[in-house]
Amino acid sequence: MNQKKINSILPKAGFLPERIERLNDLAYNLWWSWNPDAVAVFQKINPVLWDTVSHNPVAFLQQVSRPLLNQAANDHQYLERYDQVIASFDAYINQKNTWFTEKYPDLTDQQIAYFSFEFGLHESIPAYAGGLDMGLPLAAIGFIYTQGYFVQKITEDGWQETSNFYLDFSKLPMIPLLDEKGKDLLISVPLPGREIKARIWKIQVGRVPLYLLDTTINENSPYDQQLTAKLYTSDLETRISQEILLGIGGVRVLRALGYNPSVWHMNEGHSAFLSIERCRELVVKGKTFAEAAEIVRKGNVFTTHTPVPAGNDKFPVWLVEKYFNQIWPELGLTRDEFITLAKEESPYGDQFTMPILALKLSDHCNGVSELHGIVSRQMWHFLWPERAVEDVPISHITNGVHSFSWLSRRMGLLFDEYLGKEWRETPDNPAIWEKVNSIPDEEIWAVKLHQKRMMARFINDRARAQWLTGSVHPVQTLASGVLLDSDTLTIGFARRFPTYKRGYLILHDFERLLRLINNVDAPIQILFSGKAHPADEPGKLIIQQLYRAIKDHRTGGRLVFIEDYNMDIARHLVQGVDVWMNTPRRPNEASGTSGMKAAMNGGLNFSVLDGWWHEGYNGNNGWSIGTDQLYDSTEKQDNDDALSLYETLEDQIVPLYYSNRNGSNIPAGWMEKVKDAIRTLSPQFSTRRMVSDYVKDMYVPAIRTK
Repeated sequence: MNQKKINSILPKAGFLPERIERLNDLAYNLWWSWNPDAVAVFQKINPVLWDTVSHNPVAFLQQVSRPLLNQAANDHQYLERYDQVIASFDAYINQKNTWFTEKYPDLTDQQIAYFSFEFGLHESIPAYAGGLDMGLPLAAIGFIYTQGYFVQKITEDGWQETSNFYLDFSKLPMIPLLDEKGKDLLISVPLPGREIKARIWKIQVGRVPLYLLDTTINENSPYDQQLTAKLYTSDLETRISQEILLGIGGVRVLRALGYNPSVWHMNEGHSAFLSIERCRELVVKGKTFAEAAEIVRKGNVFTTHTPVPAGNDKFPVWLVEKYFNQIWPELGLTRDEFITLAKEESPYGDQFTMPILALKLSDHCNGVSELHGIVSRQMWHFLWPERAVEDVPISHITNGVHSFSWLSRRMGLLFDEYLGKEWRETPDNPAIWEKVNSIPDEEIWAVKLHQKRMMARFINDRARAQWLTGSVHPVQTLASGVLLDSDTLTIGFARRFPTYKRGYLILHDFERLLRLINNVDAPIQILFSGKAHPADEPGKLIIQQLYRAIKDHRTGGRLVFIEDYNMDIARHLVQGVDVWMNTPRRPNEASGTSGMKAAMNGGLNFSVLDGWWHEGYNGNNGWSIGTDQLYDSTEKQDNDDALSLYETLEDQIVPLYYSNRNGSNIPAGWMEKVKDAIRTLSPQFSTRRMVSDYVKDMYVPAIRTK
């Protein structure tokens, strides 16, 4: 990086006593978020304020009182923990021998760029849905959305209402990048009739820098300042402008910062215009477009997440002409040659399809689960008509989750005791996880009960806070979870609410559901949470249908909806529930990850054999809903899956949880499944395994074929 040109000065979050001044360093690196001891050095100072600021250390240090800071700076017990955390942080940051450097010592001078519209980092940074940090020489590019993600409110009648949430950048762990004159470092991108500019913020995620573009600067018109306001928009002009900014602008950010990546990873087609900019760079230097495209293709990696054609970004040809008519001459292309790069014919007129652009200009392409890879090869087979479907060049790398961001502290300590601390270094090693069988049932059960109580308290506190506002009907408070019972079998269902997720499936036979949840000897409680896209009216109707059922007095408070789903809610749910339920209409779930998070916390999955569960289910580590049968009729598929859901609950899940308890009141059969789930799923679906697969199967081949 060109250090002479770029300044990155760490802001001061607060006036800290000298003895604990390095809390500021921790606050501006998200390393703290997956290290419980680092979380504790903030939380211990003022636990109430820590929760009030949504676990945001920058806002925390700005607001915490000086007397409390002084008290911490003179507390020997606190200082001992603080010193240990700082030592661990420094050792991590300064580590020379990482997984990547040891595995590929000849590639340490290479660089990898990762582009995405969204990053799920932490609830304090609502960039919306970490851990790509195994010493990879990686830099990430995205947007900082001034309105974050929308705030969800559920009306008394169950309708989702949304409002904007405006971020205060001064309270976020972001560092502005400045030029040599101390002013905002800016990049510019051409749009019809004008140039737009964007400043750059940096968030440090462990050893990985994440660079975020922001157009809310005076140099831009009010319209262009809104380009980085919201994550998703249905306005095509805004959408194509955003994708030009991410793709073309993202390349220019990396160039301005002195990067020269060997690998360019596009997470979905949103950033596919980066290939156009990279080709343009080479054509300007004297290459033909064909030569430039060949070079670009070798270094590009494309990951698709969408198993249905309607979910892919497409632009009408006239709009692409408007935005690129000045660019294709720079590529040495005609209008038709440029459009052909991503052309898809349709009855409604030709479309310029972003995943097609990414696929045509990438030698390394993958879906995000084994089944999704199969679906993707079928979906895009028309681009390679001369090949058999199975030979379409789209492989798969199944998603994984960052264990330390989602695992409860107590479960982690239990693993430390019985698996040894080495599990934290290699969480993808199946041999280490075999030791789970040596953990006494009583100890896992005790941790699980603690997690359920913590979840119930969290949900109760939210419901109480909502009730105190005086703005909700009493029935809404009841629907928010005030009647939760920590001893009851608890099922979680939390995710987005598009129609294919079938959030309504559990209501298929409502009378049967009422008998299940209200069984005096073996009751069930089900916790729902999630948002529908603001423009997704069918998704909103599903939430309303669900909410109306939840309000029915016959449910006895055993059905709950937790509004305004975010990462904090998700963390409590995946740690607390006994069963994680997922009901997508197969094969429309690309991967899914929430069930992976539940499994490592001792939760059992109960899901359709779609996405990751198609690979994870072994017959004893959870349950399936339905089979892998293919259907021509969605109505029959829904009927069959609903029947399977009820029968499995009645005949297997409920009896296993409540029956055959030992002298300690622990269900031995249930604990056998819990151990099997932890043992088999934790290593297979860890981020470390996923990233090592990307390195081995995508990044290294891309580097070596340059």
